[in-house]
Amino acid sequence: MAQWFASGLVVDLIILAMVLEAALLGLWHRRTGRGIAFVRLWPFLLAGVSLMLALRAALTGAEWYWISFWLLAGFVAHVADLWQRMR
Repeated sequence: MAQWFASGLVVDLIILAMVLEAALLGLWHRRTGRGIAFVRLWPFLLAGVSLMLALRAALTGAEWYWISFWLLAGFVAHVADLWQRMR
C-alpha cells in the first residue's frame, strides 16, 4: 500500500473515479434533465483534479514549481466555480 502512495498511483485512481463520476452525472443530467449540467460541473471537477495533481506531485517528489502550478490551477478553477455559482 505504501508503494501506491509513493508512486502516485492512488491519486491516479482517485482522478479516474472523479472523471467517471462526472461522466455519469453528465449522462444522467442529459437523459433525465435532473441533477447538475456538465457545464456547471467542470470548474468544480477541474479544481478537485488540480488539487489531486498537486498531491501527486508532492508524493512523487516533483519540483516545488510543479506543486505550485497545480495549486494555482486549482485556485483559478475554484474561483471560476465560485463566480459561476454567484451569478
